[in-house]
Amino acid sequence: MAGKSPVVASEEQQAALRTLAVSRDRGEADRARAVLLTLSGWTSPRIAEAFGVREDTVRLWRSDFARGGVEALKTSPAPGPAPVKAEAALRVARPLLEAPVADRHNWTLARLIGEIEAREGVTISKSRLSKVLRKKSSAGADRDTP
Repeated sequence: MAGKSPVVASEEQQAALRTLAVSRDRGEADRARAVLLTLSGWTSPRIAEAFGVREDTVRLWRSDFARGGVEALKTSPAPGPAPVKAEAALRVARPLLEAPVADRHNWTLARLIGEIEAREGVTISKSRLSKVLRKKSSAGADRDTP
């Protein structure tokens, strides 16, 4: 189905789209830019080629915008239960691992798991604890590195 997209946006929505188009979240930014390009007359195939996505994806983004406005283009957290075990593990592990090296024990995953279970009453596997600690450190941990 070729032709001009029926998507329209008010000046206020266009300003919000331009703001979202420079978001640090690439998905949000791409969706906003795709809608802005649609408003300037670009076709689905052309936008899809520019962003390296399928035409159906571009149409989905337009549809989301038409139904929910700019908010529908923003990234939302994945549904699911709160990460209770991960939060408990970090509450225990963070202060233990942030202590000065000279003053702290050698904390292995097994020792940390035992401490987490003793203090918080939750069990967590070695692999899950490893992922939680890795994710926390790679997400810009609140520590200074030389």
